[in-house]
Amino acid sequence: MRELVLLCPGSLAEPLSDGLLESGALSVSVEDADLDTDEEQPLFGEPGSEPNTQAWARNRLVVLLADGTDPEQLLASAREDLDTETVLPWHLRQVPDADWVRLTQSQFGPISVGNHILIVPSWHADQMPATPEAGRIAIQLDPGLAFGTGSHPTTHLCLEWLADELPAGATVLDYGCGSGILAIAAKMLGASSVTGVDIDEQAVQATAANALANQTEVNAQLPEGLREGQFDVVVANILSNPLKVLAPMLSTRVRSGGSLVLSGVLERQALEVAEAYAPWLPMTVWQSRDGWVCLAGRKP
Repeated sequence: MRELVLLCPGSLAEPLSDGLLESGALSVSVEDADLDTDEEQPLFGEPGSEPNTQAWARNRLVVLLADGTDPEQLLASAREDLDTETVLPWHLRQVPDADWVRLTQSQFGPISVGNHILIVPSWHADQMPATPEAGRIAIQLDPGLAFGTGSHPTTHLCLEWLADELPAGATVLDYGCGSGILAIAAKMLGASSVTGVDIDEQAVQATAANALANQTEVNAQLPEGLREGQFDVVVANILSNPLKVLAPMLSTRVRSGGSLVLSGVLERQALEVAEAYAPWLPMTVWQSRDGWVCLAGRKP
């Protein structure tokens, strides 16, 4: 894979970036060409607002190219609608082959969630405790290409609910299971049976593999494989819009007297999500963290 690196003035940085993306660039990043020199010019804006100036005097555009892309043709196409004859120096450079997902994930070390859960990424397996402390579980996790390293506040909120509120021997449905972290935690915290569902085949595979690595049993499957039936606890850590769409289905999956736990919801979205579930069960904010909330409710 290759990158096209070119220099351009501030007036062209944004329109040229848009043109490159529209012409087929995989990504474009804009950098200060004078970074770490005496000519460096920091950009400032008021808190909560964007800077008045969107680019520097001299900008370096780093453009990721798809295999087979002609850089000259790409640049010519991107400049078609720009009213300028400015000469833009550019060159190509190779991007070393790497597993970028793994490199990104390797930034995460072991994570403690409350007093009861320790998450140990597979790349730190040497830090997995042979015998966890009393009242504490340790989960070895390899997300693969699925969502869920255990670092996000919404994941923490759901894990803490499970650690504090999960009834012993409960049946659990984790809808949108991702890496399987919530499903595995539920099983290790005392659930009698756990089902993990995700629309992404890679997530289903990651959940099954992580359950096996932790010597736990989780029934991981795609939505079409989910049989009829209800659960003592249904947990879904997704996003507010899909949670609202899924309200009828998720609500009917909770047995009478059972609990529904939702996260992936911003504080400002909590009321509208709760209103979507109101015909079936009352939802309230259980806890909040860093602008995110965990909603929980018990079905009458």
